[in-house]
Amino acid sequence: MSNELIAGGGFVVLFALMALRVPIGIAMGIVGIGGFAVVIDTKPALNLLAQSPISTITDFNLTLIPFFVLMGVLATNSGMSSELFRAGRAWLGGFRGGLGLASVGACGGFAAICGSSVATAATMTKIAYPEMKRAGYGDEAATGIIAAGGTLGILIPPSVVLAIYGFITETDIGTLFIAGIVPGLLAVLMYMLTVRFWYGRTLPAAEPFTIAEAMASLRGVWAVGLLFIAVILSIYFGIVTATEAAAAGALLTAIIGFVRRRLTWATLLDSLVEALRTSVAIYVVLIGATLFGYFLAITRVPQEFTQFLVDIGGGRYGTLFLILLLFLVMGCFLDAMAMIILMVPIVFPVITQLGFDPVWFGVIVVMTVELGLITPPVGMNVYVINSIASRVSLPTIFKGVLPFVTVDVLRLLLLIAFPALVLFLPGSMN
Repeated sequence: MSNELIAGGGFVVLFALMALRVPIGIAMGIVGIGGFAVVIDTKPALNLLAQSPISTITDFNLTLIPFFVLMGVLATNSGMSSELFRAGRAWLGGFRGGLGLASVGACGGFAAICGSSVATAATMTKIAYPEMKRAGYGDEAATGIIAAGGTLGILIPPSVVLAIYGFITETDIGTLFIAGIVPGLLAVLMYMLTVRFWYGRTLPAAEPFTIAEAMASLRGVWAVGLLFIAVILSIYFGIVTATEAAAAGALLTAIIGFVRRRLTWATLLDSLVEALRTSVAIYVVLIGATLFGYFLAITRVPQEFTQFLVDIGGGRYGTLFLILLLFLVMGCFLDAMAMIILMVPIVFPVITQLGFDPVWFGVIVVMTVELGLITPPVGMNVYVINSIASRVSLPTIFKGVLPFVTVDVLRLLLLIAFPALVLFLPGSMN
């Protein structure tokens, strides 16, 4: 049997296991080891199974994942997310649709210390949705705004998905984080404009506010600003590596929580347990991806896929759009991390052969998989919001995010047309 047929059979088995609700990390590990044994032999496959988990877990560059996860959990348990929303409400509440604008701003601020879209969407649903409903917002607008704002967690640094992309492609993770800043801020701006001009005419009237109240609200968000400066600026100026910044950020978040009396030893222990569970789940996926990657390497599927796309003759950007279209289609069925882990090892050789910058492509592909978080039938953020605001139907939430999907596509085209928007800041790093 040819390697191509074995690889094709491996993908069939992989998707079959996923359809049976086998976790994607375990499914990839099973197919990777089984496929390696079929192509090479059973003993080398078992040796691979013994060595790969250890090498993945002990990889120094990946230790930033549990630290950033812990940082986000500690920030949530310290009440920083609610303070961000209150500050956004104080400053933006004077505009029509002010609570929607505040929700987007709070999502962006929380993303800067969390790194997870699902966590951002879940947290903001608990905080912002009840406030918007009390103010007279319809379910479609309220949930659509939060679902779209939650996607910022995957792009604005520190981003766990960007870190995983860096690990897979051996691209500097700190550089990827800096590259995500301008696209992330652009996303916040475009989402706010969407709220203002798409929903603005139907949203409730503005809430009165005073400058004194707005200035007073800033006292509650200094911690978020300090964390962002400590983590991102230290990476930008080359003071520390991304991994060191993650460790420092987690420690600083805990210290701030205790100083402000928002954390106790009991909540710290709960935070550690929650961060451990999330980190273990991510590592299981990464180990499975590593095993599956070895299987793909020996079948030479990435190389042959690269040659196939190049031979089509669509040119650099024609090939790029085919790849992004593939991600958009898969986004209807897989979550963001699954897409990155499954597809990037296959398409990355194509990107490098065509001469695209790997840092720029990392941001572009993460923006593309963002769409999968709010598009049917999977739409992870939509399901998370539905699980909390259970009386709101899934079709209502999906309808609410449609304007933001359009804006996301426009933003993606803008960054493809002007790569400097992504590469300017990384190019200015020390």
